[in-house]
Amino acid sequence: MKLFDKSVAATIAAKLLEIQAIRLQPEKPFTWASGWKSPIYCDNRLSLSYPAVRSLIKDNLVKAIQENFSRVEAIAGVATAGIPQGALLADALGLPFVYVRSKPKGHGMENMIEGKVTPGQKVVVVEDLVSTGGSSLKAAKDLLNAGFEVMGMVAIFTYGFDVAIENFKEAGIELICLSDYSAMLPQALAKDYIDDETLASLVEWRRDPGTWGK
Repeated sequence: MKLFDKSVAATIAAKLLEIQAIRLQPEKPFTWASGWKSPIYCDNRLSLSYPAVRSLIKDNLVKAIQENFSRVEAIAGVATAGIPQGALLADALGLPFVYVRSKPKGHGMENMIEGKVTPGQKVVVVEDLVSTGGSSLKAAKDLLNAGFEVMGMVAIFTYGFDVAIENFKEAGIELICLSDYSAMLPQALAKDYIDDETLASLVEWRRDPGTWGK
């Protein structure tokens, strides 16, 4: 797992905060599906409604793919939030696009992967957000099982959890992210979204999200 570019990471984080795709509220934590209490909520789908931010993300994801996975032959989005980002990328790169469902379609062809499946095709997976990496890596595994060659994955934002780093390392899949939690915190402080006390709480959550707030 690595950042594409540190200056890009800061710029993307600032824009996500500005449009409230990233929301910080440690005083009233969000509850994740895992049961974790979280001071942050990240919904990068909001970027799609802001053309300048959407283009900034698309252009840098394109560069990340060109610099790290130059032999790519197709783009795969992870349902659901990775679908529009992936489609934008595939269009910009002039490549075929498919997307991966979280579970097979319950009727018709009952597809797990939508789009033309071409065994042996080199594919890069697109995600909007990586937390533990579980759903992202499941999508990558489904693509491998279908016969694709997964070159790696790109994402807009990651929390940078150790468990995600280990999961991607164990799976042998390279992950390139435009921005992450560590790049976001200085931007939030500089732009007065948080104060020093809030920053300390956010840093503590990042160290031990499972017990934070309990």
